[in-house]
Amino acid sequence: MTSRPYGGFAYVYDRLMSDMPYGEWLGWLDAFWEAHGRPSTVADLGCGTGTIALPLAASGYRVVGIDISEDMLAVAKHKEASARSETPLAGTVDWVCQDMRSWSWSAPVDAVVSLCDCMNYLLEEDDLRRTFRQVLEGLAPGGTFLFDMHHSNRLQEYADNEPFCLDEEDVSYIWTCDMDEHSDTITHRLSIFIREGERYVKVVETHRQRAYPEPLIRRMLSDAGFTDVNSYEDFSFDPVDDRSTLRMFFTARKPAM
Repeated sequence: MTSRPYGGFAYVYDRLMSDMPYGEWLGWLDAFWEAHGRPSTVADLGCGTGTIALPLAASGYRVVGIDISEDMLAVAKHKEASARSETPLAGTVDWVCQDMRSWSWSAPVDAVVSLCDCMNYLLEEDDLRRTFRQVLEGLAPGGTFLFDMHHSNRLQEYADNEPFCLDEEDVSYIWTCDMDEHSDTITHRLSIFIREGERYVKVVETHRQRAYPEPLIRRMLSDAGFTDVNSYEDFSFDPVDDRSTLRMFFTARKPAM
């Protein structure tokens, strides 16, 4: 077990998350940019192993991938090298190990994205406020901020359906969840068994996420200084419905000077 964020998990992350809807995230970004103008430079907060950042770079964007985990970034760099050995990227990508609550880059970017429910890992309202203010500071005037978050419905769904198990020859896991409905916080506990030769190495991960009400997120964005704040449900541009929404998407703009 490692104390680094996503330490041992990083090297099996893509394998275990292969069924995540990355294509839908990328399609949602593309649809928004098609309608509202395409950026040139994009910062990807919580970029993980680069599964969003690398396709953006391949499409011609200049991307900055930012993550708190050195191990996740190591995997991302390896994937970038493999991609470049096959087909040159039309854009560029830089990898930066930083906390998204205090990230910075050498120049303002046209867009900041944060997908795969990264913002739910910020467990205190003050952490969200700090991150929103930092995004505003890192954007060029008129730049956009696009991100998604789990709705509390999704966290409850995890709690109602746990445990989750995977049993394959080279990797297995047991994933349990503990939901605190009072604070809308869920604790994910994963015991992952990775085959190395004739033995299995156990990696233990504990992750906590918190769901926030949609009106609160909109208010925080406005208080941070964003305009054109909008929210949508489940990879669409339809309004959030608290009865059915599982994943909320938000867009906001930094005022143009």
